[in-house]
Amino acid sequence: MPTPQAWAESFRQATNEDALIGAHGRQYSCTYMLDMQEQRVIVEMHKGRVERINLDPQPLDDYQFALRAPAKTWRGMGERVPKPMYHGIWAASFREGLSMEGELLVLMQNLNCFTRQVELLRETGVPV
Repeated sequence: MPTPQAWAESFRQATNEDALIGAHGRQYSCTYMLDMQEQRVIVEMHKGRVERINLDPQPLDDYQFALRAPAKTWRGMGERVPKPMYHGIWAASFREGLSMEGELLVLMQNLNCFTRQVELLRETGVPV
């Protein structure tokens, strides 16, 4: 398991160098939270690039939508080859306790690039 700081840099690099996000992410600008139970992270995206990763979000820090799940679920989603029901946010929401909250329209508008970022967790791991 990488440290949160090492994970953040790896996730930033993987996102910013990803061909799919680079090709489709010109309009991918939003702020979201990944709540991993033991670690919360706010990611700010601007035109398909990670602008900032907040590893210590405070209660009043702003974000548009959040994905919340137990640490076990995030660990499963971060495996190189995820087991069934850990392979994506929809499967995990049905069986592994993942919930989506906030401005879900923003999530849906950015679903292609956001889904790719979740897939990048298989390369970067997760900080829990």
